[in-house]
Amino acid sequence: MIYLDYSATTPVSKEVLDSYIKVTKEYIGNPNSLHSLGEKSHELMESATKQICDILDIDEKEIIYTSGSTEANNLAIIGYALKNSKRGKNIVVSKLEHPSIYGICDYLKTFGFTITYVDNNEEGLIDFEDLKNKVKSDTILVSIVAVNSEVGIRQPLKTLRQIIKKQNENTVFHSDMTQAVGKVNINLHDVDMASLSSHKIYGPKGIGMLYKNEKINVEPIIHGADNSLRGGTPSLPLIVAFSKALRIAVTNCSKNESVVKLLNEKLSSTISKYPKIKINKTAYSIPHIFNISLMNIKPETFIHALEKRDIYVGSNTACSKGGISSTLMALYSDKTRALTSIRICLSHLTSFDDINKFLYSFDIVYNKLSELGDKLE
Repeated sequence: MIYLDYSATTPVSKEVLDSYIKVTKEYIGNPNSLHSLGEKSHELMESATKQICDILDIDEKEIIYTSGSTEANNLAIIGYALKNSKRGKNIVVSKLEHPSIYGICDYLKTFGFTITYVDNNEEGLIDFEDLKNKVKSDTILVSIVAVNSEVGIRQPLKTLRQIIKKQNENTVFHSDMTQAVGKVNINLHDVDMASLSSHKIYGPKGIGMLYKNEKINVEPIIHGADNSLRGGTPSLPLIVAFSKALRIAVTNCSKNESVVKLLNEKLSSTISKYPKIKINKTAYSIPHIFNISLMNIKPETFIHALEKRDIYVGSNTACSKGGISSTLMALYSDKTRALTSIRICLSHLTSFDDINKFLYSFDIVYNKLSELGDKLE
């Protein structure tokens, strides 16, 4: 099997899985229980949380564990909007977000909130002047993704924060950092809130977190516990596994990035030779995500043809289930390009042998499907 869909999800690393199993077996107490088993579990949870805080340079009170980034995005944006609606009802987002952000925005529209979309330039970076114009006195929140999940465009969060705060010091800045963590260096102090997910960094599914600056107030979206922004029993095995996955990912970030960059260059040099294929990347795309548009072939047809060869790539984001890419429309304003994209996602686990085998099968499948397309025309 050749797996090239790492931005959709990653396999759980052995070290992380071992931690999950060990905690599941040996720590059966509810961390909220008062007895000794509960205290033992609570101490381990505090230790795992402290490790996350040390890695990310944040305070324990600034972590809210969630089921993943989608829940974290909901808590950040809906929670903040409902808590602070008296100050204003305008929210600014980019045109390069994960689909979960747009679903949240549609939901908030039913409560009378207005959503403003900030433009990007031809390289995919947020247009600084347009951002200045879009942040108004009634703008309570701006949400801009750190690394786009389709083309991998990385945004200059520190600069964006400075622009936002200069226009309105009370506007809160949130970023979905799901695709950034473990791939590039991040600084949570560049934002007021950030969403992270374990299963993108070789940890288990079902756990993530919202970083929330302790000065920010949000309304809970899951109720059931006093003095808590998220009711429910803490999943200790998942939290410990997430903490370990985060430590490994951040520690090896630079080394892994250099490996992935070489793999990306190999893909780019080969696929650029196909005259009808468009490579979708800019100077600000990280190497882990390699996006192309086939132009004359349906992406789902191509994906399933590769799958028969035990090769797995993706289309757009995993949550979008294909369809037109809003990211590529924002970048190129080309509907065909936005409808025919596939996403090849690389990892430090990917070998050059994997890439060579992929390119061999890619050529066979592409030529076969291109011939069929020509006959249909």
